Amino acid sequence: MRNPDFLRFLSSHVANELGANVARVSLPLVAVLVLHASPLELGTLSALQTVAFLVIGLPAGVWVDRMRKRRVMLTSDLIRFVLLGSIPLAYALGLLSIPMMFAIALLAGTAQVFNDVADQTYTPELVSRENLGDGNAKLEFVRSGGALAGPSLGGLLVQVVGAPCTLLATALASLGSVLFLSRIKTPDAPPGEVERSGLVKGIGEGFAFIWSDRLLRMIVATTAATNLCVSAVLALSVLFLADVVELSPGVIGVLLMSGAVGGLLGGATGSFLFKRYGTARVTFLAITLSSPFGLLLPMTQPDWRVAFFTIASIALSWGAILYNVGQITYRQLVAPSHMLARVNATVRFVVYGTLTVGALLGGLVAQQIGVRQALWLFMACRLLSFLPLLFSRLPRLRDFTEAQAKS
Repeated sequence: MRNPDFLRFLSSHVANELGANVARVSLPLVAVLVLHASPLELGTLSALQTVAFLVIGLPAGVWVDRMRKRRVMLTSDLIRFVLLGSIPLAYALGLLSIPMMFAIALLAGTAQVFNDVADQTYTPELVSRENLGDGNAKLEFVRSGGALAGPSLGGLLVQVVGAPCTLLATALASLGSVLFLSRIKTPDAPPGEVERSGLVKGIGEGFAFIWSDRLLRMIVATTAATNLCVSAVLALSVLFLADVVELSPGVIGVLLMSGAVGGLLGGATGSFLFKRYGTARVTFLAITLSSPFGLLLPMTQPDWRVAFFTIASIALSWGAILYNVGQITYRQLVAPSHMLARVNATVRFVVYGTLTVGALLGGLVAQQIGVRQALWLFMACRLLSFLPLLFSRLPRLRDFTEAQAKS
């Protein structure tokens, strides 16, 4: 797909994803190394970065539907540039404090909510319906690449220039995203001429649309169930590898990076697979064929069977990326343009909520039956998470363009 504006959009993602993943390493390191944060303060800092998704995620969908999407992303990136850039400045002036870090984490997370909702809503303005799967696959490839390269790059920068200065690099990445977005020549489409209902009514319309589309409803159910199980497994993975399998920190770090490799493979192969076999068919097969590999993960042992963790992580991440590209593409095809932000925000609210529940549930279950046994339980549940899709048209479709908004 040779679309200059989409390439600029993709370039803005490269800058943003690298910056965001570098910040995931450098932000807590500033709190620990510079401000000597306690475990409670560090946990609070981490929570404040994501709490906005649950608190303001639904209203953000309503508001973004009433705004120009590229303008929302530009504003969000500029806000993140100012916020993250203020950290090294405050450090140099001796003004940096934990409360300031809390405020920056909360405000930057809020800006990110608006950016993410606008991002998925803006893609159809640049890419034709026939190329949406290809475009989303490329975007997922960039996200996976950022998740793989960002933390290691962040660690290297912290070691070379220090944690506060590393956040300056992250701020400049947001500014780079602004420059790429500002060079897009396609006019920023104005909001559709729709009735400006109240906030609660607007949120309700997002839920109502999802409920009215049977295929979309089953996709959301599958995604929520999958995320719950995966979140529980991720919450237990480090404990499992360190205390149960008894691996060294270096080996654990390598194993935990293997999921990003699977994500890269999914992004790299997605365009070919969607064109060759169809977006709907690949979306269904990706989750059904990759899920059984999850049963290898609890079989990990401190010998040659350590490879089971890597194989499972790569296969599950590969399938998850293809599935996510497909389900995002379907939403972009069936949701009316004036409602797409609300639909995207509603889906994100539901599936992000299960991430939080899954992490807590994983710890509770492991406390009762043991870590390895809990991993067996959640991976078995993940194997069954695609069952809602069997009650939809998805197994019988080749491409999502065959589906109607009402199924």
